[in-house]
Amino acid sequence: MRSSRFIAVVLILVLAVCQGSERSIIVGSKPFTENYVLAELLCQLIETNTNYDVERKFGLEGTWMCFRALERGEIDLYPEYTGTGALVILKSDNKKDQQFENLRNTFEERFGITWLEPFGFNNSWALVVPEALAVERNLQTYSQLAEQTDLQAAFTHEFLERKDGWPGLRVAYGFQFEEVKGIRHSLAYSAIMEGIIKVTDAYTTDGEILQYDLRLLDDDRHFFPEYLAAPLVRLETLQEFPGLEGVLNTFAGKIDNARMQQLNLQANETGDGYPRVVSALLSKRSMEQQVGLVEARFSMILRQTGRHLFLTGLAVLMACVAGIPGGILMSHNRKAAIAIMGFANVVQTIPSIALLGALIPLLGIGFKPAIVALFLYSILPILRNTYTGIVDIPKSLTEVADAQGLTSSQKLTYLELPQAAPSILAGIRTSTVICVGTGTLAAFIGSGGLGEPILTGISLNDTGLILSGAIPASLLALILDFVLGRVAVAVNPNK
Repeated sequence: MRSSRFIAVVLILVLAVCQGSERSIIVGSKPFTENYVLAELLCQLIETNTNYDVERKFGLEGTWMCFRALERGEIDLYPEYTGTGALVILKSDNKKDQQFENLRNTFEERFGITWLEPFGFNNSWALVVPEALAVERNLQTYSQLAEQTDLQAAFTHEFLERKDGWPGLRVAYGFQFEEVKGIRHSLAYSAIMEGIIKVTDAYTTDGEILQYDLRLLDDDRHFFPEYLAAPLVRLETLQEFPGLEGVLNTFAGKIDNARMQQLNLQANETGDGYPRVVSALLSKRSMEQQVGLVEARFSMILRQTGRHLFLTGLAVLMACVAGIPGGILMSHNRKAAIAIMGFANVVQTIPSIALLGALIPLLGIGFKPAIVALFLYSILPILRNTYTGIVDIPKSLTEVADAQGLTSSQKLTYLELPQAAPSILAGIRTSTVICVGTGTLAAFIGSGGLGEPILTGISLNDTGLILSGAIPASLLALILDFVLGRVAVAVNPNK
C-alpha cells in the first residue's frame, strides 16, 4: 500500500513537471546547418525585441517530427520550406497548391498553422559532385550525370524517402548509379571529399558547396519545385503573444541565396557555431559581447547538464519505485518472476532509437517519451538485482528468522532487504550509468540534455560542440558510478 502511494506521488510530480510553470515560445528546427541558423535567428529576434521567454528544441529529426510537434502544440514555430509544405505535408504535386498564398490559406484552414513572409531565398534540393570529377567528365547537368553508371552515391535519409527526392528524381532522369546508400547530411560532405562517394544531395544554399569546391549541377528538366524558406507558426501562438508576427517578419525578403550561403559557410567554418553567426547578422558585436556569447555557451552546457541529471535521476527513481517492489514480488512468486523478467528482457532488447520513435505517436516529443524510455531501460538491472539479492540469502539465515517466528514483513525488513542492499545498489548503479548514456539519444526527440550539443555538433561538423556534450556526459557517468559505488560499500552489512 505504501509503495502504491509513493508511486502515485511520483507520477503526480512527473505530470506537474510536464505541464511546466511558465509559458515560453518554443522554437524547433531540423538537424542541418541552415535550419539551425534560421531557427536561432527567430529566437534571437524574439529575445532582442520582446520580453517573451524562448525555449529551443533544435535538431528534431526531419519534416515529419517537426510538423507533428507543431501540430500538437509541442513547439510553436520552426523554419520550413514551401515545396516541402506542399509535397510532403499536403502530399500534393499540384502546382497551384505550391503557390505561396494558396499554401498559406490551406494550412490555416486545415491545421490552424500559418506561413509568415519568406526570408527571400529559394533553397532547392540539388545534386553535387567534386569539381575535379565534373571537369574530368564534363558534367554540367543532371542528364549528363545520369549517363554515369559507375559512380557511388549517398543521399540523406529524408531525400531517399520523399516523393520530391530520390524516388521521383530517379524516374525523371533514369539514374542507375553503381551504389546508393543513406547518410546523415553533415557527414555526406566529409564522405565526398574523402572519395568514399562521388554524388550526394545538397541544398542550393549550403555553405559546404563553397567550402569543399563542389559543383552544383543543373536540374535541366526542372524536377525540383520552389523551396522558399519561411517561419511556420501556430495561429494560437500569434494570438497568445501580441506583436510576435511583426518581430518574426523582420527579415522578410532580406536574405537572398548568396547571403544565406555565406551564413551557412560561416556557421560551419568559424568554430563558434550558429549563435554567434546570427548575433553578428543582427548587430556588430563588441569584444565584451563576444565574450558574453562564450559565457552563454558555457551557461548552456551547465543547463543541459542539469537537464540530463534531472532526466536520469527521475527515470532511475521511477525504476527504483517499480523495480524494487517488483523484485521482492518475484523472489516470492516464481510465476510472477518469469512474466516480469520476460517483459523487462524484451524491452531491453529494443534499440533505443526504435523505442523513442515508437513512443512519439503516443506521447509526442520532448520530456514525456524520453522519461518513459529511460525508465524502461533502467528497470531491468534493478529488478534482477533485487530478485537475485533476496533469493541468494543463505538458507541458514532464513531458517533462523523462521525459528524466531518473524512474519513475512519482518523478514523483509530485518533480513531480506539489508542482506540484498549491496546487490540492489549495484543494480541502481548499473541503471544509472545506462540511463546517462541512453539519455543522450533522447535529444533526437527534443528532450534536451547533453545529447543536444552532440547531435548539433554532428549536424554542423563541429568537433568542439560534440565534445562539449560528450565529455560532460562521460564525466557525469563516472562521477555517479563512483558515488553509488561508495554508497554500496557503506551499506554492505557484511563488510
